[in-house]
Amino acid sequence: MILKGVAAFEDFVSLLTALHFRAGKKVLVLWDNLPTHHAVEAHFEEERADWFEFEYFPAYSPELNPVEGCWNCMKNVYLPNFVPASDEELTREVMAAAMRINEEKQLYACFQQAKISP
Repeated sequence: MILKGVAAFEDFVSLLTALHFRAGKKVLVLWDNLPTHHAVEAHFEEERADWFEFEYFPAYSPELNPVEGCWNCMKNVYLPNFVPASDEELTREVMAAAMRINEEKQLYACFQQAKISP
């Protein structure tokens, strides 16, 4: 699933439902305070309380969130000054940068910087 633009409530519900079935047990979801995240939490608490435990990063705490390190690497290392000609080109280049981050073990470093064990 590729989320275009701002991820919608339904996108997160679909993603977390797939995650639940893949994990086969209760999963801890740790994310920022996007209002949609809180709506999704309320949905699952009402519909499937035994599927997830939700926790949130403190307000503006990029040093605690490994995703922020990945975005920083993408923007400043792999895609500096990149101006896509289309949505498709943007998606292709972001996916390629994400794969490079993973292949070069930088993803692990982002978790280490946030003091989270992957």
